[in-house]
Amino acid sequence: MTREDLLDILLSTLVKQVGGTRRRWRIVLGDVRVYSAETHPHCNWSLAPAGTAGENAAVERTLDDLRGRHPIVT
Repeated sequence: MTREDLLDILLSTLVKQVGGTRRRWRIVLGDVRVYSAETHPHCNWSLAPAGTAGENAAVERTLDDLRGRHPIVT
């Protein structure tokens, strides 16, 4: 899984579950930060959403689910 794949899954999930546009969610999500799997063996990526409180809460719920299914990205 690449960071682009992860971002695509996030955008599709948020539009489907919460509504809104891919463009708005892309702005809220920002960039996927990827860390070395050697120093972060359980999950090597993170995001820092920058939306409203409701948008950020929706993003965090989605991220929690995706971290369990896709903990390592390249």
